Amino acid sequence: MEGDDTMTDPEEGGSRGAIAGLLIAAVMLAAGLWLAHDLTAASKMQDCLMSGRTNCNVIQPAQ
Repeated sequence: MEGDDTMTDPEEGGSRGAIAGLLIAAVMLAAGLWLAHDLTAASKMQDCLMSGRTNCNVIQPAQ
């Protein structure tokens, strides 16, 4: 058959798409976790300030 050596492997294109999809999903997960952490910290700061406290800064323990 003449056209067999010009055919591309369909599995190769599918695995590239799967890897690209996995990378996009990982980036979206990391961005979502970062955003959730940032929003939680902002919410805690707002709750502290709305309660009338003036010492809402986070104090890091000495190491």
